[in-house]
Amino acid sequence: MPKLVRLYIVNVLIGFAIAMAFAVGLVLLDVAQLRHLVLETDSGYLAFVMLWFANGILFAGVQFGIAVMRLAEDDRGPRGGRRHPVATLRPIPVRVEATSRHVRRR
Repeated sequence: MPKLVRLYIVNVLIGFAIAMAFAVGLVLLDVAQLRHLVLETDSGYLAFVMLWFANGILFAGVQFGIAVMRLAEDDRGPRGGRRHPVATLRPIPVRVEATSRHVRRR
């Protein structure tokens, strides 16, 4: 299996696991009467599955985005020793001769 596909599958599973913990937390804490909706109604399980799936898509996308952005980190930089000198910007003086063309007229 290609590394990118494996990375995607692993991070999607992590995202859906986080979404499950989030959905269970919402139901257990009874946020917006979700516990009553899930446990007391006939199709409460469907509401829970929809809550979990919608949040799973969101969290999986965020998790995969974070994983892809972390791929760009380059840890092979210098680890000590002598540092290269940093270039400093210094202004260069430029001589300009004044002309009398810019005189105010009234």
